[in-house]
Amino acid sequence: MNRNGGGLALVLHSHMPYVEGFGSWPFGEEWLWEAVACVYLPLLEVLDGAPVTVGLTPVLCDQLEAMTGEAGERYVTFLREIRAPMHEEDAAALERSGESALAAEVRRAAGDYTWASGAFERRGRDLLAAFRSLARVELWTSAATHALLPLLATDAGLRLQLATGVASHVRRFGEFGGGLWLPECAYAPGLERDLAEHGVRAFCLDQTEVHGCGAPEQLEPVATEAGPVAVPIDWQAVELVWNERDGYPGSGAYRDYHHSTRHDLKPWDNAGRPYDRRAALALAADHARDFVSRVAERLREGGLLCCALDTELLGHWWYEGPAWLAEVLEEARRRGVELVTVSEGLEEMKPAERPLGASTWGAGKDLSTWDAPGVAELVFAARRAELRTVAAIAAHRTPRAALERAARELLALQASDWGFMVTRDLAGDYPARRVEEHLANHEAALAGLTGSTDVAPALRHLAPDLDLASLTTP
Repeated sequence: MNRNGGGLALVLHSHMPYVEGFGSWPFGEEWLWEAVACVYLPLLEVLDGAPVTVGLTPVLCDQLEAMTGEAGERYVTFLREIRAPMHEEDAAALERSGESALAAEVRRAAGDYTWASGAFERRGRDLLAAFRSLARVELWTSAATHALLPLLATDAGLRLQLATGVASHVRRFGEFGGGLWLPECAYAPGLERDLAEHGVRAFCLDQTEVHGCGAPEQLEPVATEAGPVAVPIDWQAVELVWNERDGYPGSGAYRDYHHSTRHDLKPWDNAGRPYDRRAALALAADHARDFVSRVAERLREGGLLCCALDTELLGHWWYEGPAWLAEVLEEARRRGVELVTVSEGLEEMKPAERPLGASTWGAGKDLSTWDAPGVAELVFAARRAELRTVAAIAAHRTPRAALERAARELLALQASDWGFMVTRDLAGDYPARRVEEHLANHEAALAGLTGSTDVAPALRHLAPDLDLASLTTP
């Protein structure tokens, strides 16, 4: 039991690049469908009543909101008319090759998608309502399209990202409690002043390079002069899960994410054997006990241990992740480890006062993933578009539709996802094609400011709560 304030704050950062309506396979909308089926719906079953902090980026919410309409029809069609036959076809092929254990696992896993289809319907196809209904869960927002805030070119561009993100959260969830996830945990000194202007009270950041992994300072929230409290994430705890070599997900009994059948199904475990679901769940329970034991030891002298994870790790990259999380929640209760939301943890602790270092939670704990020679063209294209948008809006007040479309195309360009995909070589030419398309549409929108062409204000369902006034506010 932690008697000195704080506790364990689990923070799940939920994010998806804007892929709704922009391609399907191998890159595009299928990413969203898989996340809904294998991550968000299963986690909704785990989280109700748990004091966990869940960040929902506005751009993810834009896409989940669209699923109450036509986008939801495409998702259901994917599950029933694509995923189901894929499983049966690959299972039959494995049977013919004498791999009956693998075939049985493929057929078992097909049930995940059958369940996901039913769960989607039972929740009225409205996942935002499902998140709103969760008891004890604290919901955070983020910048509108997950832009690297320290890389933005102008104060107006920064305001556009923050104001639009907060406005969308307020409309969808009724209030903004002040918690905001910095995209990629990207922080530069002084950013807290901009956060304060938009009602932010707390944000996470990574100070591992400043104090060292496992340092006691990682358990101490930090007061900023502007008001928002910075909550360091504890990389020592995060690495138990989020480590490509030594983290829990790489253990032999867990499902192998990389080894797949013709239709990208995964009936093997990490040791190359047919996947054994029962053995994997038993291991997940062991790892949950190990995690809570390490956290309890870390909190022996008190403090707020913030373990932040990408939500999509749990169920997609790490198939057993939701089961592990459920066991962590139970084991923490059994062991007397206090589970708290970030806000609850901050109520119990007086923040320290110390300087904060510029950082991200990316490779090298710096901006190199998103600001390096390999992605220079993407970075400069977004910055040029930002400067041109701010200048154009300063010079024009009409036509409104063209202004809105230019701002939305800018938001799409600013997403950190494109640079990440290019640096990590994750999606072929998809990010480059997306940037090229948004640049062309941005150019067309600016041309529409002369009134010579008609420009539609909407970019599918992206940023319906666009705060255009933020671009002209002094």
